[in-house]
Amino acid sequence: MAGKIACFVVLCMVIAHGEGLTCGQVTSNVFSCIRYLRNTAPLGNCCIGVRNLANLAKTTPDRQAACKCLKSAAAAISGINYGKAAGLPAACGVNIPYKISPSTDCSKVR
Repeated sequence: MAGKIACFVVLCMVIAHGEGLTCGQVTSNVFSCIRYLRNTAPLGNCCIGVRNLANLAKTTPDRQAACKCLKSAAAAISGINYGKAAGLPAACGVNIPYKISPSTDCSKVR
């Protein structure tokens, strides 16, 4: 499973190469949250990456990119608790302008 996640991260970095926030940056910042989101570990160091990601995504295009990458990453990992995912920003003390959910329309994120 770790191999699949690593391949996904590399793929995201290749696809999103260029200016702005990349999928590689997004996934590397939330990688430590996977076990928490699968109900197999406490929150731990997850919030460090969540706060860092919130600080990186300052523009609308960056927030939309982060949204798309989070949705793709979550879809690629089995066992994600989407209730925990939606509550992750609040649990980490950050405010983001969208809900982390498979149903979020990232094109409407501002």
